Amino acid sequence: MITVAGSVETKLSAEKAFAFLSEFENTSKWDPGTPVMDKITPGPVAVGHKYHAEAEFRGKRQKLIYEVIELTGSHIKLRGENKTVVSFDSIDVSPNGAGSVVKYTAEFSIKGPAKIIQPLLKPLFMQLRDPALKGLRDTLNSLAAA
Repeated sequence: MITVAGSVETKLSAEKAFAFLSEFENTSKWDPGTPVMDKITPGPVAVGHKYHAEAEFRGKRQKLIYEVIELTGSHIKLRGENKTVVSFDSIDVSPNGAGSVVKYTAEFSIKGPAKIIQPLLKPLFMQLRDPALKGLRDTLNSLAAA
């Protein structure tokens, strides 16, 4: 498994940050590596809700279907899958003064014959981290300033 994790501090309150991030369709607003994230299931976010994602990886668009598998007042975990990868994405938000700290963890497990080269793919997955964290911080801070 390849784990990509990081955290950002933001001026946005924990409640508002989690409200925005738990609506996973907002991912395309802050993650440049995920230009498409569409909600499939109608209504407020809940366990079992599904999303259609298109992520950029190695110059190609990878389509995944995500499903919310855990949801509390400050934590959401989703499972994404396509024919080549299974992904678990977790977002945890905690208060930090008037703002918040957001921890994002993505775990990737390669499927099929490509699984043998999984260790070689880690640097490519790690390249996705910093642009996503910067987008996350900048987007949340812009919401705090609005």
